[in-house]
Amino acid sequence: MTASPTPTTAEELRGAGLRVTAARVALLETVRDGDHLGVEAIASGVRDRVGHISLQAVYEALHALTAAGLVRRIEPAGHPARYEGRVGDNHHHIVCRSCGAVADVDCAVGDAPCLTAADDHGFAIDEAEVVYWGLCPDCSTGRSS
Repeated sequence: MTASPTPTTAEELRGAGLRVTAARVALLETVRDGDHLGVEAIASGVRDRVGHISLQAVYEALHALTAAGLVRRIEPAGHPARYEGRVGDNHHHIVCRSCGAVADVDCAVGDAPCLTAADDHGFAIDEAEVVYWGLCPDCSTGRSS
């Protein structure tokens, strides 16, 4: 049995019901190649790939890709929004209080233990957002010297 080929970025966009444009392809690839990028970094990456794109176009494309489930937006308190291509799993984030670095943290036990709330108040819970805070290795080292 052979594995099915990985869909191209254009096929993923079409499959999500989105129009395929060079800017959207470049944006999705930039987000996936990056590491929790902010809008300015994404815009720069898209410009490196396809030339000029307005910041407004980047925001609009990010909104469409997030709504389609192809990109995930995270908003650590006190920091600008970041975007990542890791979607559809139950992972969390750790944020450095000093420099704002963000890293993925896999769920600690089982498939999604954090989805079992002590009291769900009648909600149908389908996602939990856990953010860990601390100092990254670079900032920890800088403070101890």
